[in-house]
Amino acid sequence: MKHQVNKLVFKRLGINTQHEHFVYMREDCQVCISEGFEALTRIRVANGKKSIVASLNVVRSQILKAGEISLSESAMHALRISEGENITVSHLQPIDSLSYVRAKIFGNKLTPGQFREIIGDIVNGNYSNIHLSAFMTACAGNRMQIDEIVSLTEAMINTGRRMQWPGDCIVDKHCIGGLPGNRTTPIIVSIVSALGLTMPKTSSRAITSPAGTADTMEVMAPVVLTMQQIKKVVEKEGGCIAWGGAALLSPADDILIKVEKALDIDSEGQLIASVLSKKVSAGSGYVIIDMPVGETAKLRSIEAANLLKVQMEKVAHAIGLKLKVIITDGSQPVGRGIGPALEARDVLAVLKNAPDAPAELRERALLLAGELLELSGKVEPGEGNDEARKVLDSGKAYEKFLAICKAQGGFVEPKTAGYRHDIKAECAGVVTKVDNRLLSKVAKLAGAPDDKASGVDFMAPIGSKVEQGQTLLVVHAESKGELEYALEYLSSQKKIIEIT
Repeated sequence: MKHQVNKLVFKRLGINTQHEHFVYMREDCQVCISEGFEALTRIRVANGKKSIVASLNVVRSQILKAGEISLSESAMHALRISEGENITVSHLQPIDSLSYVRAKIFGNKLTPGQFREIIGDIVNGNYSNIHLSAFMTACAGNRMQIDEIVSLTEAMINTGRRMQWPGDCIVDKHCIGGLPGNRTTPIIVSIVSALGLTMPKTSSRAITSPAGTADTMEVMAPVVLTMQQIKKVVEKEGGCIAWGGAALLSPADDILIKVEKALDIDSEGQLIASVLSKKVSAGSGYVIIDMPVGETAKLRSIEAANLLKVQMEKVAHAIGLKLKVIITDGSQPVGRGIGPALEARDVLAVLKNAPDAPAELRERALLLAGELLELSGKVEPGEGNDEARKVLDSGKAYEKFLAICKAQGGFVEPKTAGYRHDIKAECAGVVTKVDNRLLSKVAKLAGAPDDKASGVDFMAPIGSKVEQGQTLLVVHAESKGELEYALEYLSSQKKIIEIT
């Protein structure tokens, strides 16, 4: 009888709350009153076939009629419900895994089983953003031991789908980020798949940067592919460059990343679990990690890079991955473009062997592709860079890239923004320092990554001699307002590019 009393009719309001589930009920709803629900109470919501946990928002307007209830878009999709169907609500039973989060807050070590329960509850939507923030904060600051990172990684792998591929030489690469324009992935995938290796590359969208690999690739080809579509592309061409979110690989990672962005916390343990869980879930056995180090990169010292390198290698060994970390220069952007379409233009220039292709992007892509060829055993040690260079110089990598784009839905040339403004040097001298973070911020203020053609062209690499009046940066925007917004910020920043 209680479920009958608590039955309400679903009305869709179309409210986007990203991954977090919310339920909306009138303040004078008989269920709210009888159950004693208050705003932000966590409650169980069910439709007879499935149930989820959601946070309650109380409505004081007529947007909902008596007897109606609504859900955020994420909750609606999770419950798989349509407008007009019935929903029942009830009090939430205690979530046992939250006691493990509290234990971690107080410095206790967690077991593999406890991590499995925590990640399971996260994937099932039982944690609010407050709970997620508590878990991530408790694990930050080097508070996780290596075996805990292994347990977290395995828990994240086991709560999502896993891809299976014929053969045992499946390769992948990842950059830990923090460096604008470092868009080597499409070039590497094209080179190694042209040489017969299998590289099912699933990439992320931008988290805090002006572009992620998926954002850049989406300028040229569809990236929102299901697992079945990814398999079809890889079986045909040997590689793909797709958005990982649509394939539901390590789904806990996609949830945690959004909270990590809001908190602006980089936890080494969770970074390792995030990267390696995605690689294993994608079916990879051989992985190269690009780890840029620089004063304004994500990793700011060689000491920090070496510590992360050792931890990542230990966890990779424990879960059966063959992994090699390459520490690279993170003092300045790689290439010229910062922003999806501008980075796509640079990628195409390298693949086409254009005379004006960014040399830094080309050489870094060849370095990482060569290391991947050697790690996989495709070529002998010391021969990887030469083999990668031959494939790129011959045009076979570009042919493979176009074939991958076609298999993913078709190739499109990157578009250009309607507004641009040149930033010129106020004095002559030599460029001695570049602030990667501030450059990224300018690109984001100009509209990247949401406005695909917006961003910044970086025209003055470290060591270059510049004359007074020479162009240092070109700001691109799709609207006049965003261009002015970015330029206003630029006018207050005198140390983005230092000239002495």
